[in-house]
This record gives sequence, structure tokens and C-alpha cells, in this order.
Amino acid sequence: MLTVGDLAPEFEGRTSDGRHVRLSDFRGRTVVLYFYPKASSPGCTRESKQFAAHHPTFRSHQVEVVGVSVDSAVAQQRFKETCALPFPLLADESKEISRAYGVLGAFGLAKRVTFIIDGTGRVARIVDSFLPGPHVEQALRLVEAMPAAAAWESTAGSEPASGTGDYSRSK
Repeated sequence: MLTVGDLAPEFEGRTSDGRHVRLSDFRGRTVVLYFYPKASSPGCTRESKQFAAHHPTFRSHQVEVVGVSVDSAVAQQRFKETCALPFPLLADESKEISRAYGVLGAFGLAKRVTFIIDGTGRVARIVDSFLPGPHVEQALRLVEAMPAAAAWESTAGSEPASGTGDYSRSK
């Protein structure tokens, strides 16, 4: 799995509504890229609804939220609609994105891991928690502790800040 400071792998995924999204589409902005095991499962529903509930706060920090699972685009669209999610979900049916980020787990499902990627494309923080409840709260606290998005843009080419707190992992 990736560690803090690593360059986040470029990816291209199809959203639940059929659009293609690449990580580079978000260059200059912080991205919360969260992987979850199974759309519409109780834990993933709870986690995704919490991301939706905190979405205005993430946006107030100029953060884009993107969810990823190995489910089909049809399952992702149904999940997005059922949970009224205001952010894109990527259907990683080929499992390429999950493999690139090192989160492909048992039974071919993605593990519950969130990567906070800064505007330069580097992993700034990681939340690796099996529990969906504290997972979102941890990600939000880490985002709130980060410098503003504009500060990340101006640090292109320099080393990102190392993780802080109990929820970041570092090299």
C-alpha cells in the first residue's frame, strides 16, 4: 500500500453516471479518495452517508471527495441515488485502481482506506480503519488540520508535510 509522501498513482475510472474521471482532473485541489468494500452493504452505506453529511465541510476546505469500489457502474449509480451522495463514485470493475493503491483485499474487494491527496498529487494523509464510523471523522480531522488548498498548490516540487496524529501513516 502507498505511504505518506508517495506520488498518488494516476487513474482513470468511470463514474456511476458514466463519465470518465482521472486523478489529474483534480490537480491543484486536495482529494479525499476513499475506497470501500461493497456498495449498499451496511458499513459502506453508513460510511458513504457520513461522507455526504460532512461534504459541505470538506468543500469548505476546497476538498473533492471521490468514492471507489469494485462494484459495477450500475450498482454504484443505485448506491449513489439511494444514499443521495453529492460526489462521484468510481466503478473499479477491473480492480486496476484498487491494485494501484494497494487496497485490494480478500475476496477481491477493496479495503476501507482513505487517501488524502494534496494538490501536487502526493499522498498527504492516510486513514486505514476497518470501522466505517470513525473512518470519516478521522479523515475530516486530518483535512481540517492541513494547510489550505492554495498552500498545497504553491508547494509543487517540494516534499509534502508528513502525517500527524494517530490516523496518518508514514514511511
